[in-house]
Amino acid sequence: MSDRHFDPAAAEARWQRAWDEAGCFAADRHGDRPKAYVLEMFPYPSGRIHMGHVRNYTMGDVLARYKRMTGHAVLHPMGWDAFGMPAENAAMEKGVHPGAWTRDNIATMRAQLKRIGFALDWSREFATCDPGYYGHEQALFLDLYEAGLVYRRESEVNWDPVDRTVLANEQVIDGRGWRSGALVERRKLDQWFLKITAFADALLDGLGTLDTWPDKVRLMQENWIGRSTGLQFRFRLSDGGSVEVYSTRPDTIFGASFVAVAPDHPLARAAAETDVEAAAFVEQCRKGGTTAAELETAEKRGLRIGVMAAHPFTGAQLPVYIANFVLMDYGTGAIMGVPGHDQRDFEFASTCGLPILRVVAPSVHEADAPLAEADTADGVLVNSDFLDGMRVAEAIAAVVARAEAEGWGEGKTVWRLRDWGVSRQRYWGTPIPFIHCEACGVVPVPREQLPVVLPEDVDFATPGNPLERHPTWKHVPCPRCGRAARRETDTLDTFVDSSWYFLRFASQPADRPFDPAEIARWLPVDQYIGGVEHAILHLLYARFWTRALAHVGRIALEEPFASLFTQGMVTHETYSLGDGSWLSPGEVRRDGADWVRIADGAPVTAGRVVKMSKSKKNVVDPDAIIDRFGADAVRWFMLSDSPPERDLPWSEAGIEGCARFVHRLWRLFGQRDPQAAGVNRALDRRVHQTVAGVAQDIEGLQFNKAVAKLYSLAGEIERAPPSASRSEAIRTLLLLVSPMMPHLAEEAWAGIGEAGLIAEASWPQVDPDLLVEDEVTVAVQVKGKLRDTLTVARGTDGAQLEALALASANVQRAMAGAPVRKVIVVPDRLVNIVT
Repeated sequence: MSDRHFDPAAAEARWQRAWDEAGCFAADRHGDRPKAYVLEMFPYPSGRIHMGHVRNYTMGDVLARYKRMTGHAVLHPMGWDAFGMPAENAAMEKGVHPGAWTRDNIATMRAQLKRIGFALDWSREFATCDPGYYGHEQALFLDLYEAGLVYRRESEVNWDPVDRTVLANEQVIDGRGWRSGALVERRKLDQWFLKITAFADALLDGLGTLDTWPDKVRLMQENWIGRSTGLQFRFRLSDGGSVEVYSTRPDTIFGASFVAVAPDHPLARAAAETDVEAAAFVEQCRKGGTTAAELETAEKRGLRIGVMAAHPFTGAQLPVYIANFVLMDYGTGAIMGVPGHDQRDFEFASTCGLPILRVVAPSVHEADAPLAEADTADGVLVNSDFLDGMRVAEAIAAVVARAEAEGWGEGKTVWRLRDWGVSRQRYWGTPIPFIHCEACGVVPVPREQLPVVLPEDVDFATPGNPLERHPTWKHVPCPRCGRAARRETDTLDTFVDSSWYFLRFASQPADRPFDPAEIARWLPVDQYIGGVEHAILHLLYARFWTRALAHVGRIALEEPFASLFTQGMVTHETYSLGDGSWLSPGEVRRDGADWVRIADGAPVTAGRVVKMSKSKKNVVDPDAIIDRFGADAVRWFMLSDSPPERDLPWSEAGIEGCARFVHRLWRLFGQRDPQAAGVNRALDRRVHQTVAGVAQDIEGLQFNKAVAKLYSLAGEIERAPPSASRSEAIRTLLLLVSPMMPHLAEEAWAGIGEAGLIAEASWPQVDPDLLVEDEVTVAVQVKGKLRDTLTVARGTDGAQLEALALASANVQRAMAGAPVRKVIVVPDRLVNIVT
């Protein structure tokens, strides 16, 4: 085969076809083997895959191929997270149906993924927009409803007035809808909720069992769940009423200088009914920021209302405000304002001219130290009556004890986590399976009528939810009384679709969502791979959904993902013209030390290296790169250089170097000579050490380290003289690179006359004896200073080491004729001569 040139395009088509015909990657092909479920987060079918996809799926593919070679039955599936607003936006902008747009994109992206040669079980492919998928999701939703984990209530929501839909907090950026860019409003709507708070303790405690998850992801989820203990208590109001607040820092109670309530708090609503200014302020707040993160950075504004709150210890009268930074959905919707020790309160008090009091200090001697900003550090209580001199924890306990004894408050554990609002006012999503009847109320759709299928004949000419306007689809008889009723026109948040897809990949019966026995066989996912941007919502919701299904008896599983890996992004330099417009890498070229536009020579500014994105046009099309260099070169590049958890800068020189290495290996594989004789013990040892090292690196997802080892072994084989050892080393190297360069490996495997497919071959066995070096390097010191080294057989006795050291010319020069007083020998490591 050494006289043939390696043709990537021909090899890729040939071997991908061979894998398909052999059914190599079917999960059930080796049912008697131990299982390995490898899963990358499935993609949204936006139109084309990008280099981030390629990197993510290459990592999972290498692991899946390796696991198959080490004797596992591997489940490595692929599907599509296919519902969501982008499809509706395309329908409005391009006049196409969301389903047609989505399925066209799926066909394009499927073909692209197949070009790269991923070892996927395509027989399990599905899209979440398939009625065969979302119909089962509707059945599971009814299971949770019957268990009391689904409910409906009026709730304040983020409303996008352009897309005319509810947005999650995380979909509001700088007060605007993440897709439309419209200023988001606060509205009250009847919404469906999943009771995730019922599992708050379990979700938090379960993080302690996920020791192979990244620490940063577990911390992010811990903070999001946000368990805290504090004091819930009442301020008496000057009008005879009261207002309840919750504080995690009741120790700072003597620093309170105001009380603030959310714009939707009963006190605020009452004020708005009688005060025009209050009504206008509340309305203004509804059009402002809605997320906790955004309110942290927004200008803190408030309106004082006509009641005062009595301090529970001092009786001092504190002003009460409606404030734009207080949320009704957090705590009680009212806060005790302590400006000296909470930054939001500090900013608000500064704006409103309220007292800012220090009640915690580093020491009692710094009670009057000025405050340039809120001091949130631990310390001792000052200016706080009976609390003075106590540490914070002691003071918290003392205030809680007094409040409970005197009957105006109680210690309480609260959660930052809120129930999951899953209603979305849009067409392209899973219909929520309920019917509204004036006589019977809200009635579940009978299970025999599932799936509730989306109508195809919808109109996107008018903004808003087409289901709400549909002339026939929403009009149905009530399943209980038979009277005229209407379907629920809200659809489910797409995060619901991705909260159980990994179960459907493992088991796909037609008559139910999954077979519990198959779930028990394949789950949990052994290795889950995806971006850290999904650390909170997707991963938390998937953990909740799994526990909820266990709660209702569907499965016997608590955590869906045994191990999690969050890969870095693929980045590229950006290019822009003087007017700020972006150019793609294909539109620019170097002109000496500068960059210019190819079309007209206009000067171009090379900017920062950032994540590839369509908006900055710094994307590289995988198809174009595969056309030039082949799939294996692209795969190898994705695994090289950068640790997989870090960002990978795209480099033209880098991909060219990877392509050269592909052809270099092809030439090396062609040099195998099964008839060669002779043993090269050093090469044998290096081969077995590499087999063990690469296996360890792949298991640990340290692909760049495995690549480095393979580069090194290839070089040693190239330099080694012909021998049986060299011939076997070439065959072993071929097996080691096969998970990373599968097309090259198959072509070479056939070229050297091996039977069958290398995709079905076994990982090389390791001889433990060859993992141990026969020789060691021993340092020789004279009076503690290194003077020479000795290369000797491992286990050489001390007397021989001493004799060899004393015979060294370098040592003799260093001793300068001085007599030897003592020789210290550490076997296999050190000889120290003391004169």
